[in-house]
Amino acid sequence: MNNKNHVGIEKIKTGIEGFDILSKGGIPRNRTTLISGTPGSGKTIFSTEFLAKGILKSNQTGVFVTFEELPKNIKKNVRSFGWPIDKWEYNKKWAFIDGSPRNDKNVIYGGDFNLNGLIARIKAKIKEIRASRVVIDSLDTMMKRFPSEEVVRRDLLKLKRELEKLDVTTIITSERYEEFGNISRYDLEEFVSDNVLILRNVLNDETRRRTIEILKFRGTDHNKGQYSYTIRKDKGIVIISFIHDLKSSYYSSERSNSGIMELDHMLGGGFLSGSVILVSGSTGTGKTLIGISFIIGGLKESEKCLLISFEENYKSILNKTKYWNYGLDKYEDSGQLEILNIYPEIEGIEDHIVDIKEKIDTFKPNRIVIDSISALERICDVRSFRESLINLFIYIRTKNIIGLFTSTSPTFMGLTTITQRHISTITDTIILLRYIELYGEVKRGISVIKMRDSNHSKKIREFVITEKGLKIKEPFNNVSGVLKGDIIKGGK
Repeated sequence: MNNKNHVGIEKIKTGIEGFDILSKGGIPRNRTTLISGTPGSGKTIFSTEFLAKGILKSNQTGVFVTFEELPKNIKKNVRSFGWPIDKWEYNKKWAFIDGSPRNDKNVIYGGDFNLNGLIARIKAKIKEIRASRVVIDSLDTMMKRFPSEEVVRRDLLKLKRELEKLDVTTIITSERYEEFGNISRYDLEEFVSDNVLILRNVLNDETRRRTIEILKFRGTDHNKGQYSYTIRKDKGIVIISFIHDLKSSYYSSERSNSGIMELDHMLGGGFLSGSVILVSGSTGTGKTLIGISFIIGGLKESEKCLLISFEENYKSILNKTKYWNYGLDKYEDSGQLEILNIYPEIEGIEDHIVDIKEKIDTFKPNRIVIDSISALERICDVRSFRESLINLFIYIRTKNIIGLFTSTSPTFMGLTTITQRHISTITDTIILLRYIELYGEVKRGISVIKMRDSNHSKKIREFVITEKGLKIKEPFNNVSGVLKGDIIKGGK
């Protein structure tokens, strides 16, 4: 499928998850795109997926020119993603041109190395299988064989022009020495490409973050900046960003219960459908209990519910619910509830987000609770944390699911930032739980700080945790400074 942007440049969809939104339609058609990155950044995977998704989603055949790996090794990697490369070759949907070192004799026609032989082979193969997409991997290995830089420039320009004449969209890969610096080793990208993509795999505080950046799309618009991505054996490259189609957002004024009657009153009737709720509080204030109450409220309405815990183990969750007389076993047995206990450090945050989205697609819940997002903060940097959660929030909204997320505050008393990563700005509802010292006694307080598109109670109420669950009591009256932890007697 082809797309045109506002200036009329035609693009073809890559089929790579997240990229076609990031690039506002895909890669410019009938042009050459350079993908540059350090070893291990995913250049070859991006390129093979570009051909694979062209076959799977657009019925476009492709040619893969390799100067480094043998075709049999590339085919092995392609099979690992579940793509039927052998079938595609047999049906002339995918073809290899082997320019790896063992086959130099098939490329060089005598004398100094040039691209005449290669160009002839590419043209013949494109016509043979009627290819629409071409990959050349990689530019650096090919350039090592040239006798001079002048010959390099001349032949690369010739290659680019010949490919354009054949009406194919081409990706060429290139190595770079450092994550930040020159685009490629030979600084010749302007001679080979109209477009430049940068793939990075940056180490920061013992964790790596893969990112993709569209550095240049000549004559056409695209989103700027770096965006996280991960590589999945079952999907290929998945880009995690907060860019989305605004038309896919869902809005409803319908209400759903919170599972706690008094909290529903504070919320003006319950949570809005398709909303994202943040419950913030110190350790032990009752965040998990509010999440479980929310789940129970949905189960009683015959809704499907998903509970994901990054902190407490499965048995601990069940024991708590039995203590509060909530018994979840029967709902699990009937398939109405699913509980997942995940250790955050087993994979990166991008993979966690993809896993959660896949679970949402297969289980199709009406409500989801994640306890707690603070556990994900320690496995990534600030940008990855915010970007990944925004991606998940947007996804939940498009599915019209109510999502409740808990976050642990760093202090026990007083007013603190709701989250250190500014997630509060992108949530629809914020419920704040606090320990409060009042007349020499520690009490718990609950307040609705924010609720988008709805009136809500502005009062701070006391609540207690009993064997029957969470009970919200009367507001704190005749005192002020409750949230700050600096109690002042008097007032209303």
